Amino acid sequence: MTREPSAGRTPTSHERLTGATWDASYRGTDPAPWDIGRPQPAFERLAAAGAFTGPVLDAGCGTGEHALLAASVGLPVLGVDVAETALARAREKAHERGLDAEFATADALDLGRLGRTFATVLDCGLFHTFDAEERPAYVASLAAVTEPGGRVFVLCFSEAIRAQGPHPVSRRELEEAFSADAGWSVTSIEPERLLTTFAETGVPAWLATIIRER
Repeated sequence: MTREPSAGRTPTSHERLTGATWDASYRGTDPAPWDIGRPQPAFERLAAAGAFTGPVLDAGCGTGEHALLAASVGLPVLGVDVAETALARAREKAHERGLDAEFATADALDLGRLGRTFATVLDCGLFHTFDAEERPAYVASLAAVTEPGGRVFVLCFSEAIRAQGPHPVSRRELEEAFSADAGWSVTSIEPERLLTTFAETGVPAWLATIIRER
């Protein structure tokens, strides 16, 4: 049976599929498949190129590597997740590394409750956990917290993935989710690799850069 999510949150499709909450992914002896202990190289390159501007939101931040990456280049950042165990580890990392980063519990499908907006939003491996029915709600949630002119960076499994993944995404699905009618402009979708604990060289992915037009 699926464990009950905290705060009355409806279980996501991934939680229903696995029969466990997101928090359970972080309570075992082995790291979660996506928790590689460092930022994804794609986001490291973006940070080095000055692509991030503050304030930054790391949506589905897990143990905080990408929020801490933003903090390391001097940007104000908030990392949010529904997994309290992951957030506790993220706060430990921030303290250990002497970095100023904020972490809070929040549902990615209801980010408007934060009451804040951000110039940069990072999504590493979150978009592809949502099924087709959930994606419109997630994109609307991102719209509520992305400033006009702000950028969303999405790193997600592509349909070329051969390992088992939640919901691999096609280029067309990204473009349809972040449509012009909904106030978005997809400026680029580039082939990328997403590193995991089960694939040392990574798995096929997309890195999308999306601007909030209004």
